[in-house]
Amino acid sequence: MSVWLPTAPCTPGACVEPVRAAAAVPRAVLRLTAVAALLLAGVALSPLGGRIPGEWVRRWCRMIVRAIGVRIRVTGAAPQGGGLLLVANHVSWLDIPLLTAVRPARMLAKTEVRRWPVAGALAARGGAMFIERDRLRALPGTVAEIAGALGAGAAVTVFPEGSTWCGRAHGRFRRAVFQAALDAGVPVQPVGLRYRQLGGGPGTAAAFVGEDTLLASLWRVARTRGLVAEVEVHPLIRPGTHPDRRSLAHAAQPATPEPAWTHTALVTAARAHVLNA
Repeated sequence: MSVWLPTAPCTPGACVEPVRAAAAVPRAVLRLTAVAALLLAGVALSPLGGRIPGEWVRRWCRMIVRAIGVRIRVTGAAPQGGGLLLVANHVSWLDIPLLTAVRPARMLAKTEVRRWPVAGALAARGGAMFIERDRLRALPGTVAEIAGALGAGAAVTVFPEGSTWCGRAHGRFRRAVFQAALDAGVPVQPVGLRYRQLGGGPGTAAAFVGEDTLLASLWRVARTRGLVAEVEVHPLIRPGTHPDRRSLAHAAQPATPEPAWTHTALVTAARAHVLNA
């Protein structure tokens, strides 16, 4: 593991709360079946590529999130044309369809995503750019690839934290990918993602962190009742408003309305949930 690789202290045991308001097992199975059917339909249609209207892609992504039992609340809107760098905090695999519902885009993903069943093939066919996160030498080439796509008029979605966090704790935006927006002269679209549990409070059931497996996360989300995904599209940052990638990254990082939890507080809260369960 490279020493420069962005990491988060969040782990399933320390941060992810047990599912309290759980859906019945048959309903959860039906939800996962519906998600699988939608993904397979996407793989079947993916050879059509850019001939599929963007609005259809957006609706399909919303259907995936809703099929697994998650309600969606979106505030604001992103430009639907021209080069655009979408940046967001990273909590869950759900972030990907949620951001695509905001603006269909090429995704910057870690190479491990390519091996995910069904979703990996869909990402590759959808034009995802894959990066070997533990190879620092690969970073300049990746930034240049993103800048080229942006300059050609494409939208690219990245998660500048470099790792998933549980949603109650957050990482800082790494500045390297913002150089691509500066080089291409395109705007940056910040987006804030939050997941709330039954009753409206912040929840961690959707978090996909640490050594959590994709199947375990899928099952946990499918079993959770009342999960809500909040997508807040912040004001666009236009080219030329920030002189360097450091200030651009700072301006793009969405603030969280809830006080940021320390990792110690997260561990204490998770243990309390386990003891009281």
